Amino acid sequence: MNQTKLEKLPSPCWLLEESLVKKNLELIYDIKVRSGAKVLLALKGYALWKSFPLLKPYLDGCCASGLHEAKLAHETFGKEVHTYSPAFKGEEIEEIARISHHLVFNSPAQFHRFSTLAKKINPKLSLGLRVNPEYSESPKEIYNPCGLYSRLGTTLANLDESVLTECEGLHFHALCEQDSTALENVLQNFEEKFGKYIPNMKWINFGGGHHITRKGYDTEKLVRLIKNFKEKYDVEVYLEPGEAIGWETGSLITTVLDIVDNGLEIAILDSSAEAHMPDTIIMPYRAEVRGAGKTGEKAYTYRLAGNTCLAGDIMGDYSFDAPLKIGDKIIFEDQMHYTMVKATTFNGVKLPDIAIQKLNGEIKIIREFGYEDFRERLS
Repeated sequence: MNQTKLEKLPSPCWLLEESLVKKNLELIYDIKVRSGAKVLLALKGYALWKSFPLLKPYLDGCCASGLHEAKLAHETFGKEVHTYSPAFKGEEIEEIARISHHLVFNSPAQFHRFSTLAKKINPKLSLGLRVNPEYSESPKEIYNPCGLYSRLGTTLANLDESVLTECEGLHFHALCEQDSTALENVLQNFEEKFGKYIPNMKWINFGGGHHITRKGYDTEKLVRLIKNFKEKYDVEVYLEPGEAIGWETGSLITTVLDIVDNGLEIAILDSSAEAHMPDTIIMPYRAEVRGAGKTGEKAYTYRLAGNTCLAGDIMGDYSFDAPLKIGDKIIFEDQMHYTMVKATTFNGVKLPDIAIQKLNGEIKIIREFGYEDFRERLS
């Protein structure tokens, strides 16, 4: 993007580039066609619904984690809606069942409690159970759904086989930003534990965490794994990528408000790691900054920090070719997934506006946030 267009954007601002999204979608669609799998958008990772018209031709629908995501999928995507939650609420199950195509329960107890009512509301509904293969290569324990004492999915020891009379599919999720080799190992454990039940199923959901669009991902192995599994068991296979769809498709544009020196020069931005890029603190990881290097790599090193009162609201240390000045733009790369969906107004900090650069290069600001957004959610 040229400097003139950049300066015209509000700050802070998320900027999605449709050309980059399309590139990811074309890769995923190719895998979908060659493998025979169905692919759903995981709304927990990417839910920028104004971009859904671009996504819809390439994907089969959305997976939701509860009522609100299911409603968003139903209202704005209009294709398959698959809903799973660690625990459903009784007062919400009827509406969820009415608008879902697949309904996946986390435990046999939840299955028994809600399956009859759900099928009464929607006789076409396909019921499933999330299982825990008790194996994962997740790089961080906080993201490990198969870790010790995990609440996510039913282990073989806790499987109540009586639910299988109504159950049409099994769902597992054991990956986090991983390659198809990790999936291969998970599948081996899944089959060892639950293989005897698979021939009676209509579908198996391989969950999310497949880093399909990351450079170096072994797509050929993924296609082979899916095809072999489908041929072996004669079942439909689903994938639920969220991050892979939003991977490297846009940025968070911020502005330097002040520079202070307390033994290290610190640039205070009009954004916040805590409020706008929480995974940089939770995971943690170091976001890439356009034109910047690591500490000492370039001539001028700064600590980039957020504009809240949290002492740890820090993006990290970066070096630049030239000194930073008040008013300079700082652009954090790859900020489309797990950012907007997690962002808060902590400390009253304004949410970033949202802009989309269309395929023709035109930039549209599709959402502007202000004081009312902070006030109304607190009442």
